Amino acid sequence: MAKLNVNGQVVEVQAEDDTPLLWALREQLGLTGTKYGCGIAQCGACTVHVDGVAARACAMPVSAFDETQRIVTIEGLSPDASHPIQQAWLALDVPQCGFCQPGMIMAAAALLAATPRPTEAQIREEVTNICRCGTFNRVIAGIQRAAGPATAG
Repeated sequence: MAKLNVNGQVVEVQAEDDTPLLWALREQLGLTGTKYGCGIAQCGACTVHVDGVAARACAMPVSAFDETQRIVTIEGLSPDASHPIQQAWLALDVPQCGFCQPGMIMAAAALLAATPRPTEAQIREEVTNICRCGTFNRVIAGIQRAAGPATAG
């Protein structure tokens, strides 16, 4: 039994120590917005925040966590999709198929929390999630819109 702090609530999950956080979130807690893509922390579909930092949930065992670490999933980012990144995604129609977008949104939100006005180069360097539909230009535009003016470069 592991205790996790997920979306502001301490919960218990029944899982082996080496169970990836992703599976505890999806299968034990029903938080299916965090997606399985590659299983090796490369694609970013499973991106969540751990203490405010973007992290790939498929490669982190539940044993690495306790109730003191704050895990936030896409479901916990904002209760009503009012986060600036979510609003920018809606305004610019960023997703195509949408599968990777929860992870993209979480990576982008962590970037803006750490760097409120990132340059395009910083966005490209920090948001390394993979989108098979190729919506990267719209992702960059969405992050720039959420950041506000002066993000070119």
